[in-house]
Formats: sequence, C-alpha cells, structure tokens
Amino acid sequence: MAINRAVVFALFFTLALAKAEIYTAQLLKGSITCLDCPNGSDLSGVQVLVKCDKVKKLAMAYTEKDGTFQTELPSDGPKSANPSNCMAKIMGGPHLLYTSTKNSLIPIAKSKELGHFTTSKPLSFYKTCPSKGKCGGKDLGFASSKTVDLPLPREWGLAPSSYYIPFIPIIGIP
Repeated sequence: MAINRAVVFALFFTLALAKAEIYTAQLLKGSITCLDCPNGSDLSGVQVLVKCDKVKKLAMAYTEKDGTFQTELPSDGPKSANPSNCMAKIMGGPHLLYTSTKNSLIPIAKSKELGHFTTSKPLSFYKTCPSKGKCGGKDLGFASSKTVDLPLPREWGLAPSSYYIPFIPIIGIP
C-alpha cells in the first residue's frame, strides 16, 4: 500500500514538473532626481509606475531616501515583456511634484551590469513650479461627486438626504 502511494506521488510530481514553465522575473532598478532641491534631500515615497507594451499588468515602486527604486518588470505570466517596449513614469509623491511633459515618460534600457534593467536616464521632477505660475492643473474630465443635499437640521440626527432620496439617472432622452 505504501509503495502505491509513493508511485502515485511520484507520478503527480512528474506531471507537475512537466506542466511548470520556468519563469524568471526581470528586475528594474532606477532612480529619480529633484531638479530644484538642495543636495541630500529626502526623495523617499515617490511613486513610480512601469508599463510595458502588450502587457496588461503594471508594476509600481516607491523610492528610497536616496531616490532609487527597484521593481520587477510587469509580465503576463511566463511570457515576459520586451523591456525595450517599457516606460517608467513618476506618478506622485508625499508632496506636490511637477514634471515636464518631455521628461514624464522614460524608456527602459539594458543595464551595463548583468541581470537587471534600468531607466535610460533618471526620472526628474521639480518641487516648485518651474514655469513661473503656469503650472495650473489640467481638467481631466473628473467632476465633483457631491450630491444634492437637502438642508435638514443636523440636530434631527438624520443621514444626508442623498442616502434615502433615490437618484434616477436620465438615460436615452432623444
């Protein structure tokens, strides 16, 4: 009976190895620079996003105090992305950051060291507006999500009227 269990276990183990594909993650190491910060500034907590062409997943990393970050390149399973089609972008940080449009996307390149990839140049940003007041935010089509609230006295202890007055969207009016 023990021999039968050992044979069945060996069979399943062999099948599992036959189905397994070798997957090696491709490591990305990069850095950011602040163009108007004093030397030795704390650059930790800046979020960097990595997107590769024809890959649904994204990779994200947070920077260390010296501005370096490290993450795996995004991939959809064993078929890894082509690193030459990957881009890195600063998404934000603990404080408001300004980036120029030409420096907002940086391509990924093969590192001189073996075993990992890097950004072709450091991602750069400003802490203050570099355009002398022309740094207004762009409207990306997002509006306020505040609903209409009836002016009921708060002493009554009722929830906002948007909780119990239904919202009926107007759809398909010709």
